[in-house]
Amino acid sequence: MTAHTPFISVVIPVLNEAECIAQLHEEIVSVCEKEGYTYEIIIVDDGSTDGTGDIVKKLAPVVYIRLRRNFGQTAALDCGIKKARGKLIVTMDGDQQNDPADIPMLIRHLEENDLDVVSGWRKHRKDPLMKRLSSRAANFVRGLMIKDGLNDSGCTLKVYRAECFNGISLYGEMHRFIPAVLKIKGYRIGECVVNHRPRLTGYTKYGWKRGLKGLIDMVSVWFWHKYAVRPLHLLGGLGVAFVLAGMAVAAVGIAFYLAEITLFRFFLPILSAFLLISGIQFFLFGLIADMMSKNYFETTPDQPYSVREVVELKKTAIEDSVS
Repeated sequence: MTAHTPFISVVIPVLNEAECIAQLHEEIVSVCEKEGYTYEIIIVDDGSTDGTGDIVKKLAPVVYIRLRRNFGQTAALDCGIKKARGKLIVTMDGDQQNDPADIPMLIRHLEENDLDVVSGWRKHRKDPLMKRLSSRAANFVRGLMIKDGLNDSGCTLKVYRAECFNGISLYGEMHRFIPAVLKIKGYRIGECVVNHRPRLTGYTKYGWKRGLKGLIDMVSVWFWHKYAVRPLHLLGGLGVAFVLAGMAVAAVGIAFYLAEITLFRFFLPILSAFLLISGIQFFLFGLIADMMSKNYFETTPDQPYSVREVVELKKTAIEDSVS
């Protein structure tokens, strides 16, 4: 590593954290200096209106990025990660609930276990009861759908190898599911219990709207995990199932008609037509999604796989003379 290439980049998205951002910056600097890291601190201001930016501009060292308006935590993280130059990228919240003292532990765990991502686990959370209950419910649903192996994917305190984000852009509320997206691509994920501190200043930015958006994005990640390169398998399979069901209902209707049974005389033909038309539509949607998926991977830097290493072995001079 050269003096111009930081070992770690600490990325912090903030929104109206004027009361605590200076102290958090001081804590991060203290930890990095104590550990002897070459580092940079990137603070992304996601449309603050309380003077957070004025305070950050007086800090050093810091890279301050101000977004034109409030775009959300995921967008702010994406912006900071794209600006980061470090070998490792550390992400954390700006409300002081994540403890910078845990950063060295996460880095050691990543290096000692040859991992690509280490996520913090707020095992003993210092949040209000309703927030803890909603988080547990979200983690339960996420575990059923995504199975990323984490107990607390929503913890922002994480350490990533910089190459994890090659060709990846974040959107919506995807910051909660970054480890899941990376695991899909074959990266190795780990987790460590971290200290979680109570919020002493400001107010939480989480609410039911963010929870709903997160649920929708969770479905998107599930679909991407299961069917990103083969959407026809899902939609086409549903189409075939609906068509077969429609044919079965039609057969029952014909049998009833021949037997002069008037029960469901009008309902069965309508149901059969509905199932047949829906099945054809599902199959056509699957074909369109399949073509769009192929077009996506052909026209973007993203790939459905990731390469860990390439080893090229050459013959020695003695082997060449023998052969």
